[in-house]
Amino acid sequence: MKINQQLFAILGTFFLAVAIVYTIWTRGTEWVGIPALFALAGMQYMIAYYLRLVEKEYKTGVDDKDDGEIEEYSGTYGRFAPWSWWPLGLGAAAAIIVLGVAIDWWIFIIGIGAGLFFVTGWVFEFSRGQHKH
Repeated sequence: MKINQQLFAILGTFFLAVAIVYTIWTRGTEWVGIPALFALAGMQYMIAYYLRLVEKEYKTGVDDKDDGEIEEYSGTYGRFAPWSWWPLGLGAAAAIIVLGVAIDWWIFIIGIGAGLFFVTGWVFEFSRGQHKH
């Protein structure tokens, strides 16, 4: 995972440099590409940070070893919620949000409310019920 972490950190640095150069080049007047490039750099850094956190929990991965084999990739990849319906509701809420952007603001607000409900349910899924930890 260290290789992947470094790759995403390098990509984040590259996109940050491109965003700064693009901002200077367009004199800050282009309001679509500038935020998109900065957001792209931020996303790369977020993935690198996530991989750093996962590396602390799962230690050295197979891809970090020089003599690692493909068969060694089998095993636990993380903790997933069995039979969870929360992601489906969150997807529906995202669809309502996009519909609200296209149609009217009140639909957007309903989608935001539904999204907050489903995100909260998904985050606290392991705190209640059958799969409580």
